[in-house]
Amino acid sequence: MRVSSKVRSRNGSSGFTLVEMIIAITILAMVAILGWRGLDGIVRSRVSLTTEMEQTRGMQLTFAQLQSDCAQIAPLSLMSARPTLLAQPGRLLMVRLVFADQQPTRVQVIDYRLRDGRLTRQESAPTRDLNQLDTMWQGALNDAGDTGNNGQAVLLQSDIADMQMQLWGSDGQGWRPSAAAASTGSQDSANLNANRWTGLQVALQLRGHSDGNSSTMAKTFLLGAS
Repeated sequence: MRVSSKVRSRNGSSGFTLVEMIIAITILAMVAILGWRGLDGIVRSRVSLTTEMEQTRGMQLTFAQLQSDCAQIAPLSLMSARPTLLAQPGRLLMVRLVFADQQPTRVQVIDYRLRDGRLTRQESAPTRDLNQLDTMWQGALNDAGDTGNNGQAVLLQSDIADMQMQLWGSDGQGWRPSAAAASTGSQDSANLNANRWTGLQVALQLRGHSDGNSSTMAKTFLLGAS
C-alpha cells in the first residue's frame, strides 16, 4: 500500500498543468511581439536614415554643380548686352564660360528645371557664335531644350517640393526675389553694368516634410567668382 501511494504521488506532481502552459505561451508571445517591434523600429530608423543621407548627398552634389556654374557665369562685357541669367521659381537659366585644354573660351546655356519633384540640369553645346547662343537661349525659353544642340537633361535630385531663389545686386539694395532677373534682357547695356547681379541664393525644399525650416536647404553663390 505504501509503494502504490508513493507512485501515485509522483505521477500526480510530474509535468505542467494546462494553466501553466497557457501562461508560459502568453509570456513567450509577449516577448516575441516586443522583440519584433524593437526590430521593426530599428529597420525603420535605418531606412529613414539611409534616405536622409542619400538626400543630403544629392543636395551636396547639386550645390557643388551650382557653385561651379555660378562661378563661371559669362561676364556682361563679353555678351553685348545679352541676358546671362534668368531665375524664376523652379527654373534657373544662365550662360557660363567653358574652358578646355587647347581650346578657345566658349559659352553655353545651362538650364536648371524643377518638374514633378525632379530637379534636372541641361547644358547646350559650347559655342563661340553669339547668334547660335541666342538660338539656344531662345530654345531653352521655349522648352525646346531637349532637341538640337542641347544635351540630355541630367537628374540631380528627386523628391524636391520647391525651389526658390533670391538675387543680390551690385547696387547694394539687398536680396531681391528671383523675378527681378526676368526683366534683365529688356534693359540696356548701361543699366546692366550699373546694376549687375553678384550673388544668387538657392533654397531647395524636400518633399514630404511639413516643417519648412527643417526640410529646406539653402546656399548662397557668388556670380562670376572665378
